[in-house]
Amino acid sequence: MDKERGIPLQDQEHVFERFYRVDTSRKGEGLGIGLSIVKENIAFHGGSITLTSVPFEKTMF
Repeated sequence: MDKERGIPLQDQEHVFERFYRVDTSRKGEGLGIGLSIVKENIAFHGGSITLTSVPFEKTMF
């Protein structure tokens, strides 16, 4: 669980898309494929992943 600034509501539906990055100011720090790979691997094994994010309270996957 993370208690930092969270993921804005308008970005939450996109975080599992390949190459999607919430913070575009972080140049060179990742390609935006990590969560899409996680989602694909979990789905391959018959599971699912969800996101809950409330700024400065919690972000949970």
